[in-house]
Amino acid sequence: MNQDKIQSFLRELPRMRDDLPFSPEVLRKLFVQTGAASMVSLEEVGKTMGNDQGLTTRILSLANSAYYGLQAEVQSVSRAAAVLGMSEIRNIVLTLGVNGLASRYDMPADFDLGEYWKHQFFVGMIAKEISRLTEVGKPDNMFTAGLLHDIGKLITALRRPDDWAAIRELAESEDMFDAEAEDEYWGMDHAVIGALVLKSWDLPPALVEPVNWHHAPELSPGHSNESTVISLSDCAAHAVEDEEGRYADRLEALCPDLEMEVDEVMELAEELKESEDIEQFVRLLS
Repeated sequence: MNQDKIQSFLRELPRMRDDLPFSPEVLRKLFVQTGAASMVSLEEVGKTMGNDQGLTTRILSLANSAYYGLQAEVQSVSRAAAVLGMSEIRNIVLTLGVNGLASRYDMPADFDLGEYWKHQFFVGMIAKEISRLTEVGKPDNMFTAGLLHDIGKLITALRRPDDWAAIRELAESEDMFDAEAEDEYWGMDHAVIGALVLKSWDLPPALVEPVNWHHAPELSPGHSNESTVISLSDCAAHAVEDEEGRYADRLEALCPDLEMEVDEVMELAEELKESEDIEQFVRLLS
């Protein structure tokens, strides 16, 4: 177990807020202003985004892309928030932040960023629908948590590419889940790594905790059901690709916790996989 390596890595993680392509204060204010109890106007939200002109430009570029299919071009963030919704603006900003990290470091040759985003978005889509069906968590929050659930893998690949490669080799040679190989390698999985970074970005517990516990939802002290939604969605996304693999067994074990049937979850995942939204989302980020 590589304790010295992981301790050194963990000490670096809070400083990654400085690697965001915009001020970390933007995220903090955005989540305060768009919270359920907030009385802040759309204009004030737009002003928060407008303090970073580069961010504003990118938000409007994405909002006006073919992915959203707006009938008329929006020319301000406040208008984009009014048309798309606050949660969608938050997702755009978070996605820009995560994608911005990837542009600051050399990506390992074997890390496919496009496939990474496909999986993240797919899990988010499944989580949103499961949330609606089970009334666990808020669907928009569950989508966002799904979109972020594997950020720890990306951060490991960016900041510790040799360790990332060693973990992947261990997982493949020993037929382990990635989280199992990470725990074997240095005593901590990517969920914890990702949650530590998201916490340093001042994201709320409703998003951070389901990311933190998505490989052990039963251990979550306050967000067990939401963590189960992300865990189940992750397993379903993998099981669609390999119905006979180990994720199918994990899926079967998790379904009773949300009073769902395996066939119901798989049918939902297979239907969402056929959506063109996934490919369009990935093209947005290229």
